[in-house]
Amino acid sequence: MSGFFEELKRRKVYRVAIAYVVASWALAQGLAQVLPVFEISNSVIRVVIALLLIGFPLALVLAWVFDITPTGIRRTSSVASQSAPTTHRRRNLFMLVAAGVIVSAGVGFFVLPRAAARKIDKSIAVLPFESLSDEKENAYFADGVQDDILTNLSKIGDLKVISRTSVMSYRGHTPNVREIGKALGVSTILEGSVRRAGNRVRVNVQLIDATTDQHLWASDYDRDLTDVFAIQTDLAQKIANELQAKLSPSEKAQIENKTDPKCRGLSCICPGARSSEQLL
Repeated sequence: MSGFFEELKRRKVYRVAIAYVVASWALAQGLAQVLPVFEISNSVIRVVIALLLIGFPLALVLAWVFDITPTGIRRTSSVASQSAPTTHRRRNLFMLVAAGVIVSAGVGFFVLPRAAARKIDKSIAVLPFESLSDEKENAYFADGVQDDILTNLSKIGDLKVISRTSVMSYRGHTPNVREIGKALGVSTILEGSVRRAGNRVRVNVQLIDATTDQHLWASDYDRDLTDVFAIQTDLAQKIANELQAKLSPSEKAQIENKTDPKCRGLSCICPGARSSEQLL
């Protein structure tokens, strides 16, 4: 076995292995920083990493067989191992290939799942909710539902939430979701509708990826009017889970707090603002 490690040193395999690892790491880091700027899929990074892992054993074999000299690339001299049987030389080469494959497989096992993981951009804009009821008062009620959802989401420090003022310009005319995402600088859009009939309310919501225009999550709630607070709390928590936003115990308690003896709804934050609680 000592002869094997001596051959690795003599053939400069150690140097090639270290140089290959450093260069591969630098390339992967560079791609991870550059590709998102051009909106290139993370799958490109995964393919590059897979090719680098496959190339590692090949690089070791090439380093074993060839050597870079001042006069060019030449086949490595085997003078030092001339007295060794041919089976020993083959065994050494086989051990080298096996070691390279094991290292590549081990690194790939830990690196590829992380590279495959979708990076979540935790930003969201809540568009004005559409009122599907005829009464004008119900339009105010739909605004109140939107306000309270915005308030709950704004309590989550790990989320970037666009203000109500910025999204109100999209009331009544909804352009392409991708255009909204680019204009507001967010990755996700929440849109929905509210229908109120007597003491019953139906809330329909869709969470949409602003980059691909695909639905990430959708749900509808058909509840009594007194349960509207539970709807808003549940929505905030589900959106946070979908965007993988970290929710501290205090933030969770604030979201689940439906009543406050001093103030209710958005009037706590902005006096005169109309919330769904004020309309009940």
